[in-house]
Amino acid sequence: MNKSFIVDSTCNNMRIDRWLRNKLGMIPQGLIEKTLRLGKIKINKKKVKSSFKLKTNDKVNIFNFIFENKIVQNKKKFTPSNEIIKANEDLIIDNNENFVVLNKSAGISVQGGTKSKKNLIDIFSNSEIFERTKPYSVHRLDKETSGVFVMAKNRQTAQLLTSLFRLRKVHKTYLAICNGELEKNSGEWINNLIRNDNGKKIIEKAKTIFKVIDKNSNSTLVEMKPITGRKHQLRKQLFNIGHSIYGDKKYNSSSSSKRINKDLMLHSYQIKFMINDKKYTYRALLPDYFKKLLKIKRLNFINLK
Repeated sequence: MNKSFIVDSTCNNMRIDRWLRNKLGMIPQGLIEKTLRLGKIKINKKKVKSSFKLKTNDKVNIFNFIFENKIVQNKKKFTPSNEIIKANEDLIIDNNENFVVLNKSAGISVQGGTKSKKNLIDIFSNSEIFERTKPYSVHRLDKETSGVFVMAKNRQTAQLLTSLFRLRKVHKTYLAICNGELEKNSGEWINNLIRNDNGKKIIEKAKTIFKVIDKNSNSTLVEMKPITGRKHQLRKQLFNIGHSIYGDKKYNSSSSSKRINKDLMLHSYQIKFMINDKKYTYRALLPDYFKKLLKIKRLNFINLK
């Protein structure tokens, strides 16, 4: 396959590896790096690394690049019904010229993948709200986690918000109902969490500030403010201390929690950040199933600020 592309303004400052996936499909990172190293992909006739950031009007040339069978080619986008679009639009907390904030439902992914077709990016790509632009994902929120989620409306805002997240200038607060009674009412969890990346073991330091809102001998409602942003950080940290979140099928320290509720009791409650000296604070109401379990477990959340 030999192709040439001109980078448009919406992709300015985007990494070449991410740009390739957007254009060609879910290509493995290793194959992208190998192809760049061999010079089968060049930017303005020059070899670059996968971390290279594109600029508007850059010319991308792809030479003799053949997809292997193991590659998922040109992923099909999820086509939402009008009912699904309207249902998610009704979850919007704020809609301004630069970004949208919504109270994401549990069970829906941010982006489409091999295991999940229904996703927010494809849904809002078909919404009138993004009629003259497209939604940009600027942070992660697990499929089964509900709560505050932000999507940018333009490339510039996406870059700004992504930078704020990377610099830890976006402050997030989560709520979880977990098994058992936490011994300490407040403090920090500092761990070395392990994850696997294509068979490679990676150890990452994780830090979270926590505070107990209410508890009894059976369960705890805990507020958590992650300082780092590791994958499944809060779920892993609670699991590591023997107090897994109710409904967590992956990190589970109690067989009874699966039977109590099918939903993951983890909610992104609040997000705070500042742009051009203006403070933004957004909160997402608790889902009904979350409030129902609080009542069953006799936990009070009136002390939330």
